[in-house]
Amino acid sequence: MFSVQPLAYEPETLAAEVRRGVAVADAARDAGVRHLVYSSVGGAERGTGIGHFESKAEIERHVRALGLPATILRPVFFMDNLLHYADATGERVMELPVLPDRPMQMIASDDIGRIAAAAFAAPAEFVGAELEIAGDEPSFARVAEIYHRVTGVPTRLVPLPIEERMFEWFAEDGYRADLGALRGRFPGLLTFEGFLTRRLGPA
Repeated sequence: MFSVQPLAYEPETLAAEVRRGVAVADAARDAGVRHLVYSSVGGAERGTGIGHFESKAEIERHVRALGLPATILRPVFFMDNLLHYADATGERVMELPVLPDRPMQMIASDDIGRIAAAAFAAPAEFVGAELEIAGDEPSFARVAEIYHRVTGVPTRLVPLPIEERMFEWFAEDGYRADLGALRGRFPGLLTFEGFLTRRLGPA
């Protein structure tokens, strides 16, 4: 069984996320599921103070408390989020509250699926594992350069003040996936340039 819940931000939706994640885990226990793979978030185990990270940490704790045969995957920032800027014409302006030159670990959603499939294919290797997963770590200044190169549209990053807790965490601490080990274990993980070329490059 694969468990992932909709993204939540407000108190009501965060509470609903936890209820759903707990319900899936309980259903897996009741049905005698042989392997649950739960898609959490990178850093959930580290007390980030970010609402939609803490909700996943709560679900993780419930999965562990049930003693399920489970794998917890902790994806980092989704490359897919940056497709928000894909339709720019004339000039692409990326206004983000980030440190321009700080590396940002990220992963393509397709690769989350590939890693989950690998976990289901090798339960002896993955049951009990808690794995932070990423495919690349460009800075956002580098993301702008890649966007320009892949699409031909001039692209610039405009850093905004860092005020929200998640962006503070990105600047102060951030994700800690072992990229070298992951690339050795899962050959073909997409870089951001590979991801963007696949999605937006010439046919």
